[in-house]
Amino acid sequence: MENNWQNLISINPDIRFGKPVIIGTRICVSDILSWLSTGMSFEEIIEDFPELKKEHILAASAFTV
Repeated sequence: MENNWQNLISINPDIRFGKPVIIGTRICVSDILSWLSTGMSFEEIIEDFPELKKEHILAASAFTV
């Protein structure tokens, strides 16, 4: 996923206390990683949060600071 996350994730001190979020949402990368760690599938996450797409979840998984 060659740094594609950089096009999909932003850090802004005025949004969610500066936590990394998916651009255009207030959904934190840490939230997505938490859902994945509890066993939620990509499909379940997208069903619960339809503003997310598969590439957003992959970007969260690839995110590094």
